[in-house]
Amino acid sequence: MLAVARASFMAILKSPSAVVFSIAFPLAFILVFGFIGQNEVLLKVGFMPGTDIHSPIYQALLQVPSLKVVQEPQQQLLADLQKGRIDGILEIDRTGNTHTDPTTPYRVHLLFSTSSAGTAPVLEGMVNQVIYRLDSSMFPHRPSIAELQVKQLPGRKYKPIDFILPGMLGFALLSAGIFGTAFVFFNLRQTLVLKRFFATPIKKGYIVLGEALARVVFQLLNAIIIISLGYFVFGFTLYHGWVTVLEMLFLSFIGLVVFMGFGFIISSIARSESSIPPLANIVTLPQFLLAGTFFPIDVLPGWLQPVCRIMPLNYLNTALRNVAFEGASLQQIAGPLIGICIWGILIYAITFRVFRWD
Repeated sequence: MLAVARASFMAILKSPSAVVFSIAFPLAFILVFGFIGQNEVLLKVGFMPGTDIHSPIYQALLQVPSLKVVQEPQQQLLADLQKGRIDGILEIDRTGNTHTDPTTPYRVHLLFSTSSAGTAPVLEGMVNQVIYRLDSSMFPHRPSIAELQVKQLPGRKYKPIDFILPGMLGFALLSAGIFGTAFVFFNLRQTLVLKRFFATPIKKGYIVLGEALARVVFQLLNAIIIISLGYFVFGFTLYHGWVTVLEMLFLSFIGLVVFMGFGFIISSIARSESSIPPLANIVTLPQFLLAGTFFPIDVLPGWLQPVCRIMPLNYLNTALRNVAFEGASLQQIAGPLIGICIWGILIYAITFRVFRWD
């Protein structure tokens, strides 16, 4: 088994396509996204309990297309704000009578954290624009319908690299697990190498384990390179330092094992080497685009989001981001872990039925 693993590992290192798709391609994306600024397309906010939901300000904010309202309890909203999951928390209260009181009838409180400091000015400007529009249309004789008060909570800054790097790491694992495994086992079967293996005392399971071990070692080294580049060059957040790195490598191992199952299936059902890329792209391309690799799933249409959230790559990306930026323990990411393990069970159940040795 170790001899097979060593030979396979040397073959991977000598393969230009393996180096390009596993290392160079993800690193190129990280460099591109790491050097560009953050460009938010959607602001997520929550409202404090007790907010006057009948006020014209609240109703007007609900109509803003680029504003998404998150409905959660107060403690969860505060936790999400400090972890960078939402951009701010608003509270609207009444200070006087809207029609008869000459003073400002409403007060709007905006709470943001260091994690959302980059989007706080945009959110503040959005609220001010709503207030100005209401002043002009509904209350032309008042100084203002509301007074906006802004307060900042301590927290970590959520940088673009904190979102992009886990997605690129998942991208590399998915690509290597599916394309690498599918091509290797198809070629081993077509070139009769597997037949020659059968003439030796090695058991079939050890052949698979040897090939899998080589890919696991190579991809974990690749993961270390990607994480190191993000941390030392772009300031990628590692909440618990090297402990977080080890947790990310553990998640990478699980993800790679699951993704290799797809490769085993494709190598078994492919009738020719030219049919492998189309079959592999059917699995990989939707996940590259829809599983939260390049942009949050929240920006997609509502009917499509449930489908995106159950993709195996989304489970892996979510777990990697929560561990790296939020410092979540493995127990706290039990949901994504269970999700990707369920995928693994389903995929390998199919693999055992369709895998061909000759």
